[in-house]
Amino acid sequence: MRTRTKSYAAVVGLATAGALVLSSGGASSHGYTDLPVSRQKLCQNGTVTGCGDIQWEPQSVEGLKGFPAAGPADGQICSGGNTRFAQLDSPRTPSGDAWPTTAVTGGQSYTFRWQFTARHATTDFRYYVTRQGWNQDHNLARSDLDTTPFLTVPYGGQRPPSTLSHSGTLPSGLSGHHVILAVWTVADTPNAFYACSDVTF
Repeated sequence: MRTRTKSYAAVVGLATAGALVLSSGGASSHGYTDLPVSRQKLCQNGTVTGCGDIQWEPQSVEGLKGFPAAGPADGQICSGGNTRFAQLDSPRTPSGDAWPTTAVTGGQSYTFRWQFTARHATTDFRYYVTRQGWNQDHNLARSDLDTTPFLTVPYGGQRPPSTLSHSGTLPSGLSGHHVILAVWTVADTPNAFYACSDVTF
């Protein structure tokens, strides 16, 4: 009788542990871009300081999918609509400086790279860029962006590896400071992940 009780307790314990692993695995299925380096990665690696919670969670900029018709509200796009990460929405870093930029060349191929802390079934990856002459003095809004993505990478419901790179041609005719918005659309949840990268054409 004691043996049965111990066995039953062990099975229940394993089932509970399994449920916790599944639960935490789902919660950690996140990602961010580091090529071009995103605002959240700049906070995480210490290049930009005073960022708050995002410095520990660069992978957690998650919001509703369906951008640009749905998704985060204007002014909250870079944070995915998550007020914990509002520092990402500001046109300037917490210290008041301009966000560091990555140099890029319009009309040339560029390799974008995502890092994933875990993997989700994926619909696609989409990339948007600000229009020439956009208003750099306020939080990013749809009116600042060309809302037709310059690159879409379909993913057919597959799960990406821990690091994923893909190449596309950057738009030509742009100069100066711009923001590239990368959106990873998840297939099996209502959400997407957002990453804003500051670049200089």
